[in-house]
Amino acid sequence: MRIVDFLDKGASLDGEAPCLTTDGESVSYADVVAASYRIANALAAQGVSPGDKVGILSSNDPTSFTCVFGISRAGAVWCPINPRNEAGENQQLLDQFDCAVLIYQSSFAPLVAKIRPALSKVHTWVCLDDVDDGALSWPDFLASGADSTLDARAVDDLAMIAGTGGTTGKPKGVMLTGVNLETMSAITLMSYPFDGRPVYLALAPLTHAAGVLCFPIMCLGGEIVIMRRPDVGDFLTHLERHGVTHTFLPPTLLYMVLAHPALDETDRSALQCFWYGAAPMSPVRLEEALTRIGPVMAQLFGQTEAPMMVSTMAPADHFLPDGSVAAQRLSSAGRPSPLVTLAIMDGQGNHLPRGERGEIVVRSSLVTPGYYLNPTATAEASEFGWHHTGDIGFLDDDGFLFIVDRAKDMIITGGFNVYSVEVEQALLAHPDIQDCAVIGRPDDKWGERVEAVVQPRAGHTVDPSAVTAFVKERIGSVKTPKVVHVWPDLPRSKVGKVLKPEVKAQLSQSD
Repeated sequence: MRIVDFLDKGASLDGEAPCLTTDGESVSYADVVAASYRIANALAAQGVSPGDKVGILSSNDPTSFTCVFGISRAGAVWCPINPRNEAGENQQLLDQFDCAVLIYQSSFAPLVAKIRPALSKVHTWVCLDDVDDGALSWPDFLASGADSTLDARAVDDLAMIAGTGGTTGKPKGVMLTGVNLETMSAITLMSYPFDGRPVYLALAPLTHAAGVLCFPIMCLGGEIVIMRRPDVGDFLTHLERHGVTHTFLPPTLLYMVLAHPALDETDRSALQCFWYGAAPMSPVRLEEALTRIGPVMAQLFGQTEAPMMVSTMAPADHFLPDGSVAAQRLSSAGRPSPLVTLAIMDGQGNHLPRGERGEIVVRSSLVTPGYYLNPTATAEASEFGWHHTGDIGFLDDDGFLFIVDRAKDMIITGGFNVYSVEVEQALLAHPDIQDCAVIGRPDDKWGERVEAVVQPRAGHTVDPSAVTAFVKERIGSVKTPKVVHVWPDLPRSKVGKVLKPEVKAQLSQSD
């Protein structure tokens, strides 16, 4: 399936059903299909051929998301460009991906003006919602296309190229094919509850997980409610107003939902599946969510190179047969997905038995064919014939996957391996702590010492010595942070993940 085939599938079920809803206004499946043809024809009029790359620089918006389907119908490749990136990173991504067209919102016109002189490969600029110098307006762009039923096939099944982010060096372009997205959608539909026509609430950026989760929703003719801004209060209002059945949030935003005073009064009765993922979730907070939000929490684990569904944990898996919470599973990432083969591997390519820790590697039609124009990185990621996730984990006797850390985040202190995620989970169990980051810092005695930066919950204060005692009681002295820093907030990525390199940099500056 191409990306546009998910839309067409939904339209075949009921063309007049609402497809995209924003600010209380809905457009039907038939309307979005018609718009996708107009966009495809306009791209062709601008010289876009199958296989060409088209970037979209936009916050959550129904028109910009409709462009994704027009790009697909033209046989071109969708390149989501994150609006929260720095100008230099977006310039690098657009050039690296060989983008020929950039479609952008007027709010990003200053950023576009800054990077435009360096982007010689981009021959067409389109402003979605206003007039901008040197760019086609949206009406003029659409008017340039012929009135035809253009419906091209992708070249080599390439559907999109997604940037990995530049926090650890030059970003890479992950190629995702129609088969990759079809596999992800199939796993989603077979692994989680879907009763009736779904209503999916998208608060997180559509450039990331929230966007690709729309595709399985469309297979069922579901409605997608798009939030333009990530406001937790509005999220709860939308949850009730639209009778939302499915939604996704990363843990940091989910913690904010749990802290919001309106949560307990919000009608959540329509919810079937509240996905969480993209970062480790505190078991203590997850158990709170199971009680206060309901028995609808659903975990997913994946990465850009194997989108979303390497492992899954459906709502029912959070509970034991007697109905009690399966506390031991709450720190897991669920079981390997039905269409994924997963193993734990040592550095020499040997598979490790259950219970032993090593790198999580996978084989699946879910996995990217490689990095765009980067054969070296592709070869490194597929060493020994398996895709290497860069995550350290183990499988327990019941087949549940536990992720203990990113390989690069493991701390070696006094000859002992300390996994930062384990320390962070202990910190997040403290009633005064909202969020945290644990890192290793150079130490003359220990080689590295464990340090933590914690963010207090609203209205709470944090006593570092009390936190140290709290953690020591739970996981022992070796893993307990030697130093606890208290910050009002933590540096975060565009999708809310804590940026540990930034934490390290800020601490180094303060030394």
